[in-house]
Amino acid sequence: MNAVVFTALALMSVFNYAIAILTDPGRVPPSFMPDVEDSDNPVHEIKRKGGDLRFCQKCSHFKPPRAHHCRVCRRCVLRMDHHCIWISNCVGHANYKVFFVFVVYAVIACIYSLVLLVGSLTVDPQKDELQSGDSFRTIYVISGLLLVPLSAALGVLLGWHVYLILQNKTTIEYHEGVRAMWLAEKGGHVYKHPYDVGAYENLTTVLGPSIFCWVCPTSGHIGSGLRFRTAYDSMTGASVR
Repeated sequence: MNAVVFTALALMSVFNYAIAILTDPGRVPPSFMPDVEDSDNPVHEIKRKGGDLRFCQKCSHFKPPRAHHCRVCRRCVLRMDHHCIWISNCVGHANYKVFFVFVVYAVIACIYSLVLLVGSLTVDPQKDELQSGDSFRTIYVISGLLLVPLSAALGVLLGWHVYLILQNKTTIEYHEGVRAMWLAEKGGHVYKHPYDVGAYENLTTVLGPSIFCWVCPTSGHIGSGLRFRTAYDSMTGASVR
């Protein structure tokens, strides 16, 4: 039973890892043009200097909300979170959920491995020592030295992205928000992330409307990635298509 459970977790980790690598994070359409007169889209991101609408000089087109230019991929990515060297791809609008699901399965698989490792050491250890000698003891030590730091690192990464999802932020937006909060406090104002529409709504926006699809690599709910629901909207959809 343990072999079946661990194999299933490992397969799901590898499967989601492969999808995260192969899925395009989201391209900005060449014809995209922001409509400043659209009353249904009250939030328009502008440059810090000059206050103009964001325009990518390298790609020669306007940037949709939450899009950023990746220097590694050499193009703009929709709702860019970060460029991940471990998947050799950007984590963006189209593959963020599958990246998150991969981390979830990887953390569970690592913790399950630790449980099996500790359990194997506590169940009749004297009998195992007589049968295997020092060979298995060495394997246990090496496995533990690999699993403990890996589980800790992936656990911190998972906790970080759970926090981001509950706030409906990307990693880039978090760092931008720190500066925006400082500037707002300096001017006597209160900063609120414009895409934060509540913890549960944020979860459904990123992971999907049904709790049963939260651990599946589905992405039919994410929309085009050109417009997003904001705290200033009266809309009820998770993403404006």
